[in-house]
Amino acid sequence: MLIEHRGQRPVVPDSAYVAPSATLCGAVVLGDGVRVLHGAVLSAEDGEIRIGVNTVVMEHSLVRGRARHRTAVGDAVLIGPHSHVNGATVQDEVFVATGASLFPGSVAGAGAELRINSVLHANSKLAPGTVVPIGWIAAGDPAQLFAPGQHDELWEVQQGLDFPGTVYGVPRGTPMTDIMARQSAYYGAHRDDRVLGGESTNDVG
Repeated sequence: MLIEHRGQRPVVPDSAYVAPSATLCGAVVLGDGVRVLHGAVLSAEDGEIRIGVNTVVMEHSLVRGRARHRTAVGDAVLIGPHSHVNGATVQDEVFVATGASLFPGSVAGAGAELRINSVLHANSKLAPGTVVPIGWIAAGDPAQLFAPGQHDELWEVQQGLDFPGTVYGVPRGTPMTDIMARQSAYYGAHRDDRVLGGESTNDVG
């Protein structure tokens, strides 16, 4: 399904494939040979998503772009099933395994591997070729690797990455009622979306 959002339409070249049950919403630009498989969602909220040549976005993954953190995915990237790429830069030939998550402002360097259920934290920079083991967390600039049980060590790095300010635009400690009122208003822009059918998607805007 292709959806116009905030006046922007997805751009899908003839060489790309978007499964009938996948959703492209807003300013999503696919490169040649891209494959977006069943149930995947690429949602350009108020910032663009660009996907490079011969990249595959697998089933039920979510890719999101924002104004302050657009999403750029390079060439020959695998975005695995049930993964989450939100406002991140993913350079060429990166492997994003099943259930991996990349948060706003993060960068996965060329040839990196984020293995099953791993996390690249907000504003963290993963060096090219780095492997994040199954279930581990990469955090910091440059990113350090933390096992799931290293909560105290992770927090020493994580607190300086300003997750709430980066993702929600609020200081840490802001009540959830305030955060969710802002989120409700932000996502309310989808009420004006328009599903596209039989129209050209080869031009931006």
